[in-house]
Amino acid sequence: NLFFPFTDAHKKLLNQMIRSNPKLMSGPFALLVKNQKVLDFDNKRYFFNAKLKSDNQERPKLPITVRREQVFLDSYRALFFKTNDEIKNSKLEITFKGESGVDAGGVTREWYQVLSRQMFNPDYALFLPVPSDKTTFHPNRTSALNPEHLSFFKFIGMIIGKAIRDQCFLDCHFSREVYKNILGRPVSLKDMESLDPDYYKSLVWILENDITDIIEETFSVETDDYGEHKVINLIEGGKDIIVTEANKQDYVKKVVEYKLQTSVKEQMDNFLVGFYALISKDLITIFDEQELELLISGLPDIDVDDWKNNTTYVNYTATCKEVSYFWRAVRSFDAEERAKLLQFVTGTSKVPLNGFKELSGVNGVCKFSIHRDFGSSERLPSSHTCFNQLNLPPYESYETLRGSLLLAINEG
Repeated sequence: NLFFPFTDAHKKLLNQMIRSNPKLMSGPFALLVKNQKVLDFDNKRYFFNAKLKSDNQERPKLPITVRREQVFLDSYRALFFKTNDEIKNSKLEITFKGESGVDAGGVTREWYQVLSRQMFNPDYALFLPVPSDKTTFHPNRTSALNPEHLSFFKFIGMIIGKAIRDQCFLDCHFSREVYKNILGRPVSLKDMESLDPDYYKSLVWILENDITDIIEETFSVETDDYGEHKVINLIEGGKDIIVTEANKQDYVKKVVEYKLQTSVKEQMDNFLVGFYALISKDLITIFDEQELELLISGLPDIDVDDWKNNTTYVNYTATCKEVSYFWRAVRSFDAEERAKLLQFVTGTSKVPLNGFKELSGVNGVCKFSIHRDFGSSERLPSSHTCFNQLNLPPYESYETLRGSLLLAINEG
């Protein structure tokens, strides 16, 4: 009753104290990780890395030679059959076949980048890009096409865990529910939006309207995989249970769970076995799903001028006071807050290689857009990640806009 209100009220001061003396997190301040929302990402990361270092024994070298064009398969064969402790405690020494170079860390960092891109090679059938962003990936429900798919998922989990331990970043971005799975958090209807925008809209419609005598759904879903038609029950005997106004909330919850988790449970279970072998679940859960993406992929390099120059407005103009408040707020944010804003509106922290002009959405290139929210200015900003769309109420003052934006991106 005292701890949570006290730490919430003094969040800024506590984070500042830790920044000026990070060793406080090795003492009584370590208790702050019990309230995940209090610590800023940089302080959590310091605590997390200190914990990982404390279980590091000696780090014997583990030499690996890979062909650049076959880096995924060569790395899998070299590492998958090693013990968890061998992988966890070793210092990798990477050689790209036919390329001279001494690995003093730089070659390993490059190997992580090249390997992470090959995870998504469509020939392996492990992941599919989400419709709203071709650079963000979700596990492929039909990955069993590849007979090695489960051991490949376990290997990918291990590689991500190892990269985090080695403090190397990966060039990979997953859909929100993958990060939630790693953290053991429940998925929500909003997570469906980037995966299947039309299906998401139909589920929202069901929740917002009286469906009596209008729809004829049952507690089941149909799949059609390569000509094989199946009816899958969402609950026992689901295909015989009609969705009604009384039970529609439960139906939507079950559909979302099936689409985002149950349908790829085998794949994610193997992924998590590999990941948790290198990083304990207790330790990783100090982060939320946005922070976990930043931990794996690194903070993006965001050019605010480029962002602003490639933004469109609906029912606002570039000269409106609310728009100028918005860009003033973005410039006042630190790198972590800018990344979280980008995640909030686009679903990922990734900035396209050629800048914001190439931001993609469900229908191809889709610029960042700010729409006037005609509802009450008491509302928080909201977003549609498929369309990189921020709905911004017309706040009266800069302070209100900045505060509402921060509340939305940190809690929304």
